[in-house]
Amino acid sequence: MLTNLDLDELNTTFEGETPEGILEWAVETFWPDIAMSSSFQTQSLPLLHMVSRIAPRLPIIFLDTGFHFPETLAFRDRVTRELGLNLRIVRPSLSPAELARRYGEGLYRRDPDLCCYVNKVEPMQRALEGLRAWISGIRRDQSPTRASIRIVERTAQGIIRVHPMATWTQQDIAQYIHDHSLPEHPLLAQGYLSIGCAPCTRPIYGGEPARAGRWDGQAKLECGLHTLLRESVEAQAPTEGGVGIKGEGGPWGQRPTHGSS
Repeated sequence: MLTNLDLDELNTTFEGETPEGILEWAVETFWPDIAMSSSFQTQSLPLLHMVSRIAPRLPIIFLDTGFHFPETLAFRDRVTRELGLNLRIVRPSLSPAELARRYGEGLYRRDPDLCCYVNKVEPMQRALEGLRAWISGIRRDQSPTRASIRIVERTAQGIIRVHPMATWTQQDIAQYIHDHSLPEHPLLAQGYLSIGCAPCTRPIYGGEPARAGRWDGQAKLECGLHTLLRESVEAQAPTEGGVGIKGEGGPWGQRPTHGSS
């Protein structure tokens, strides 16, 4: 286990590191007890592309709530196929029909926090069981609730969270997508800059922040994955010996020769 002091030192070092370097460190350190989560939006593409080049066997967790836009599911399948990703689909314990029977119709309007907990937080907790590390693509510039995220954190469950893209901006994301000719989510052109479930998500208008279209009509900016599961463990843990598997490539997949994509 990494101590709090280790985390402080890593965060200081990683402020000047590339996302690729942070990603490679995470996989080498925690393999095979590591996975990444992704919502498969346009902004997800740079990190997914990096994974395809550095660690193609890394499990990519996708939370299929049963309420995604059809365009999101089609985009997920296309990106998975084209990048050769190791997709792992995780679903809630309750289907949409079972959710309605238990809680009534329109839970997302009456109690959006409970809806997100049932459909996202609890399934993710199950998906993380047995893992030592969890990679996420969230960034500090996405919302006020994410502005203070550290690159390496510890969750309440003791899992190490790694945010390789924490210091990147939307401009960095756009530049990487352009440089590598990556596709964009089909709803982006319709004004959906941040896409969650339907019908909670709407296009944004004027100069609204990108996440203003999430949970339309609710005073809510996060589903809980990146707040309820954030770092809350303060006690120090014993230092883990070694930093994991080294070498050219590794069991997570052979790293291809660097070059333009």
